[in-house]
Amino acid sequence: QSTWGQLGAIRLLEHLPLSTMVFSKDVEVKYTKLYINNQFVDSVKSGTFETLNPTTGKLLATVQEATSEDVDLAVRAAKAAFHRKAPWRTMDASERGRYLSKLADLIEENADDIASLECLDNGKPVESARGDVQFAVNCMRFFAGYCDKLNGKNVPSERNTVCITRCEPVGVVGAIVPWNYPFHLACLKLSPALAAGCTIVIKPSELTPLSALYLAHLCHTIGFPPGVVNVVPGFGDKAGQALVDHLDVNKLAFTGSTRVGRLIMKGSGESNLKRVTLELGGKSPCIVLNDVADADFDKTVALVHEASLINSGQCCIAGTRTYVQSGIYDRFVAKVKELAEKRVVGDPWDSTTVQGPQISEFQLNKIMDYIKSGVDEGATLLTGGKKIERSGYFVEPTVFTDVKANMKIAREEIFGPVQCIMKFDTIDEVIDMANDTTYGLGAGIFTHNLDHAIAIAQAVEAGTVYVNCYLEASPNTPFGGYKMSGIGREYGKYGIDAYLEKKTIVVKVAQTIS
Repeated sequence: QSTWGQLGAIRLLEHLPLSTMVFSKDVEVKYTKLYINNQFVDSVKSGTFETLNPTTGKLLATVQEATSEDVDLAVRAAKAAFHRKAPWRTMDASERGRYLSKLADLIEENADDIASLECLDNGKPVESARGDVQFAVNCMRFFAGYCDKLNGKNVPSERNTVCITRCEPVGVVGAIVPWNYPFHLACLKLSPALAAGCTIVIKPSELTPLSALYLAHLCHTIGFPPGVVNVVPGFGDKAGQALVDHLDVNKLAFTGSTRVGRLIMKGSGESNLKRVTLELGGKSPCIVLNDVADADFDKTVALVHEASLINSGQCCIAGTRTYVQSGIYDRFVAKVKELAEKRVVGDPWDSTTVQGPQISEFQLNKIMDYIKSGVDEGATLLTGGKKIERSGYFVEPTVFTDVKANMKIAREEIFGPVQCIMKFDTIDEVIDMANDTTYGLGAGIFTHNLDHAIAIAQAVEAGTVYVNCYLEASPNTPFGGYKMSGIGREYGKYGIDAYLEKKTIVVKVAQTIS
């Protein structure tokens, strides 16, 4: 797993001895009810849905299903908790920070169980899941430190007035969380929202609800005031739509597909003009220049390959469009083929496994349709391209060469372990190729020439550009996309700004002194 150790959340574990971690396939699923107003409750209509283990395709748990009535109850609780005289609003900002710090500590104490639960419900390798949990802890601690540092300003004004600004919480937040990084992204929505002083209703994906419900349990254990945190698992067209439509939800934070992001934007406009943060799809380019042949060639190829297939390809910022300069193209292709065919796909509980299952049969079939379209449109299937015949939802690591810019596999987000390799000659040419997309989430540049790296980094239309690395994320580094990859930023100071309103207060006085 040496390649994996260079990329992604697993590297966060480098200072933690894996020998001390205890993962269990038999971790008990204790929390399957809705969490509203500090109580685990059945849904109003007593509806349920099944969540499956993607490694086996078998039933993992039956979960209470939230509908619009349940979402309304959760939003009412969150609104009551946000009242100006409620405990959450009247406590010191530093006290909010202590709540978040205690929650981060409790998550870390239970990290192995959370990772085990995530592995069962999502299928990602358990050590990778543990890395996701650690990153969530790091992010929560970062935002906990911000609680009492959200300052306004004294603004110079005229005509004997004093002008100050205040940063105020936006109100009730609806957070719609995807299935690819379920626990981490639930925490990423919760942490800045609570740090800002908001209250929150989290709707986890119906495919992976269990870790968010475990998070609700930990919030309950800490003792957050009633209504501050609510978790309502359910389907997008019911629970998700109810959050979008609800007139008492002031902001929506969404991570998911561009198609659904558009629906959320439309719904926000048609309801109460909710503020929105949208982290959407991507088709990120990785650009490899000839000079990497001089040193670190094998390391570069491994990084670029992993950037494309990370998390079984189920990653919004995956670098799935690989552009290789013509001087090293053939050598690069040969090495990628070797890596793909050595890639260990299988049991996510096995420490040698790099790639687990896809999340569902639907997603697996969708990936297979894309692979078929690549073949039909004339791309060369270098390796892979088949379902793996075993229980669960597995597909071979797949690499295409001779990919053209107009092909479906080059333009649409596949969300599976499919790498598309294209050849270029000049830097100007590859910049145009990289920008020829409706997406703009990330990009990678691999070169030893600093001038070339800076020139490409400035010209590429992407929210995050990595040079000689990929997915080197930290809690304080802003993350978000250009174009149809989203609106707003997460992580860092920009991430908490999205949960704040800026109020201007102007006071007439007898005399000002400049």
